[in-house]
Amino acid sequence: MRLYRAILYRLMLAGITLILLSVIVFAGCQILPGDVGRAILGPLADARAVAVLNHQLGVDQPLLVQYWHWVSGMVRGDMGMSYTYRAPVAPFIGHALVNSLKLAGIAFVMVVPLGILGGVVAALKHGTWIDRTIVIAGLSATVVPEFVSGIVLIMVFSIWLHVFPLTASAPRNANGLTQVYYLLMPAVPLFMIIFGYIARMARAGMIEALAADYTRTAVLKGLSYRQVIWRHVLRNALLPTITVIATQSGYLIGGLVVVETLFNYHGIGSLIFSAAHAKDFPMLEAGILVIGIVYVGANLIADLLYSALNPRISFGSGRE
Repeated sequence: MRLYRAILYRLMLAGITLILLSVIVFAGCQILPGDVGRAILGPLADARAVAVLNHQLGVDQPLLVQYWHWVSGMVRGDMGMSYTYRAPVAPFIGHALVNSLKLAGIAFVMVVPLGILGGVVAALKHGTWIDRTIVIAGLSATVVPEFVSGIVLIMVFSIWLHVFPLTASAPRNANGLTQVYYLLMPAVPLFMIIFGYIARMARAGMIEALAADYTRTAVLKGLSYRQVIWRHVLRNALLPTITVIATQSGYLIGGLVVVETLFNYHGIGSLIFSAAHAKDFPMLEAGILVIGIVYVGANLIADLLYSALNPRISFGSGRE
């Protein structure tokens, strides 16, 4: 019963967050300069034709009416019609989101185990050159922008060595392995950005757990070093890392604009960038809101998983 209340409480918070996000997204799109009808028909279009098009699109209605039509449509699964393509937005969002999930999935599979492993090894070798190497490498990788690391990778592995293709988009009907091959190099800049965060959090948690009373008690009981690490240290040490992983999972989806543009990949990031450039508000609003849903969902799963692994957490109150 307590778990059900916890889930309902978290879902309520997620719902409030999404409502606020929808208001911010809608308001943000409204303050963008320019006239929608003029942007579609061109600068030389007749003012009357522009007014007629604005009326057909509904952008001449009061903002509250526009917001209600948009939100109620999103709730029903209707994301509206694209101003640019004159077609429903949903298929474009779905296709781009699947592509982004593939790229984010490759980066996620790479960075989570290696980040945790790096943090654990650094903590176990605390104060040695191995610890310092992992910490410095993680910090250095984190501060390198995606466009810098991406350009370097393209120059080295695509132009000089011809190991990887220039684009992340695999040919049509390519099998799974080929698609993974095309996505490996674009996933590296994402790996570099996130690795340091996960490794540092895992390292800090391990160091704290190794110095805890329950670890000393386990050692005094005569447990082997391996048993102490696996049974008592890792579980407690990695709990905070789960939250970091969930947060960075949201970034993997929402922060793909640079990587997708650089590697000419048709994902949700590049779609949002194109929509903003063309003032395609239905596409832009739907894309940002979908990313927000993914982000909130990832944090919701992290909260529930964290609480399930740590019974001391009091749902709803935030107390231990």
